[in-house]
Amino acid sequence: MAHSHVHHAPGSHAAARHRRPLAVALALTVAYLVVQFVTGLLTGSLALLSDAGHMATDALGLSMALAAIHLAARGAATDQRTFGLHRLEILAALANSILLLGVAAWVLVEAVRRLLDPESVPSVPVFVVGLFGLVVNVVAYLLLREGAQESLNVRGAALEVLADLLGSVGVVVGAVVMWATGWRWVDPIVGAGIGVFILPRAWHLGREALRILLQHAPADADIDQITADLSGIPGVVDVHDLHLWTLTSNMHVLTAHVMTTDDTDAHAVLDAARELLEREHGIGHATLQVEPASHEGCAELGW
Repeated sequence: MAHSHVHHAPGSHAAARHRRPLAVALALTVAYLVVQFVTGLLTGSLALLSDAGHMATDALGLSMALAAIHLAARGAATDQRTFGLHRLEILAALANSILLLGVAAWVLVEAVRRLLDPESVPSVPVFVVGLFGLVVNVVAYLLLREGAQESLNVRGAALEVLADLLGSVGVVVGAVVMWATGWRWVDPIVGAGIGVFILPRAWHLGREALRILLQHAPADADIDQITADLSGIPGVVDVHDLHLWTLTSNMHVLTAHVMTTDDTDAHAVLDAARELLEREHGIGHATLQVEPASHEGCAELGW
């Protein structure tokens, strides 16, 4: 029986489709960073200088995300890099998570220090720059929102922009309250709120990146159901040594041994298994070893 077995070259993966929005978001972030830093120096506002440091961290995170996508797209598979450089995106997401955790911790420590010794902050320039930052961050977040649903790397960048957006809201509200009341403790309270918001989201991003790097199965994958579905293919009597992991966002890889009766056509089993895995479980790359029941010497590994 004739059998067609074609390996298609992998197409553009999730993050690569959102390279342009990331680049625009980075440009906006750097432009706002310069404005914020210069204004902070001219006014002596620690609030603006501190947030400029936050923005610098975000610009670094966006740069890493963009660089990882670029390198992953150019790093084609070779005889030594059989999976290419797609994992760079996950490493960038993990790095972004660590940066976010660091920024959140710093903000909380700084907020406590300011509560103990409140400093006078000029409200008008802080309000103007904060309002400008709010517009910039809203535009940047809208650019990245779609990509954040598909790519862990882009999600990390979007989280940083979202944290900045909330920071801008806090700066604007805080400036208005300080102008109206003269309360110096408003600024550190707003900063602490931003830090508390960032922490759990950064932790979740880092945990997802570590799951992929440790080659866990996707969180939404049902290994028992996948095994049962493969076992239900006509002629299949057993499925063992099944492994499933994620290479990068939305790119899942599966390997398994599929045992059949001696008279079963292996070609038909391969075709049915491939179609089933892609249709029912979204697994587009599977390496299956089909072996007849009479075959000996195929023992499962102990690791």
